[in-house]
Amino acid sequence: MKERIREILKEVREIEIQSKKVVNALFGGEYKSSFKGKGMEFHEVRDYFPGDDVRTIDWNVTARMNHPFVKRFIEERELTLFILADISGSGEFGSRREPKKDLIARISALLSFSAVKNNDKVGLILFSNDVEHYLPPNKGRKHTLHLIRDILLVEPKNKGTNPVPAIQFAQRVLHHGSIVFLISDFIGKNFEVDHLKMPLSLMAKKFDLVPIVVRDPLEKEANFPGRVMLRDAEKGNVLMFEGKELKDKFEEIRKLRDEELFRFFTTNGLDRIEITSGEDYVGVIHRFFRRRLP
Repeated sequence: MKERIREILKEVREIEIQSKKVVNALFGGEYKSSFKGKGMEFHEVRDYFPGDDVRTIDWNVTARMNHPFVKRFIEERELTLFILADISGSGEFGSRREPKKDLIARISALLSFSAVKNNDKVGLILFSNDVEHYLPPNKGRKHTLHLIRDILLVEPKNKGTNPVPAIQFAQRVLHHGSIVFLISDFIGKNFEVDHLKMPLSLMAKKFDLVPIVVRDPLEKEANFPGRVMLRDAEKGNVLMFEGKELKDKFEEIRKLRDEELFRFFTTNGLDRIEITSGEDYVGVIHRFFRRRLP
């Protein structure tokens, strides 16, 4: 166990170095400009000028000074970024060197250090088919390193996946207008639209919600030569399949489910991010930020 902790701390440090380099070199103000913020806050009053919106007139000050004044507002720029990360059994899968769980940690680090650079808060929920771990939003490098370590170190009590309890928990603890990244492979019956429709729709109304779909290359383009033995990472059962039959069936089911899910995202105005293990995830997130610039 001690050896594993040493390995994780070393990996956290490596992730920090990589993420901070990227944030400093690429993202800059793009992170801040990409999100809506929490709204407007009162700044001061000033004299009314023709053309000003009459709805901003401060009637109390106007009455006292005997000529019109308007309220000036500035955008509230301190944001709260929140990560809902799937740590169910399927996160251990990786047809290449990196399992999906490690990729989720790297993505989370990149987003978190972007928040740190802009003096914003960042928090974390880790979920399986229930909430496994909660780290309340806070600022600073030390807090972000804690967050990355938790993603790598926390062992889920449950192997199954159901994002709904985590979504409902987030709605209770977060302020309106927070930025929420929901990171998962979005695979399984509990990610079907009928199951997610209501909780995700409610979350999208309250928060700036961004689904991040993390997949292994084998999950996007199945290629199984000969006979294949597979173990379900969440249920534990082992099954044998003919490769060609499995490939055709797998791709048919994945295509139908993804089309329905992604259509739901689009209908609800959600900007999804798709990232595959081995892909340039930094470039994908950078393009996402730039796409959202006003």
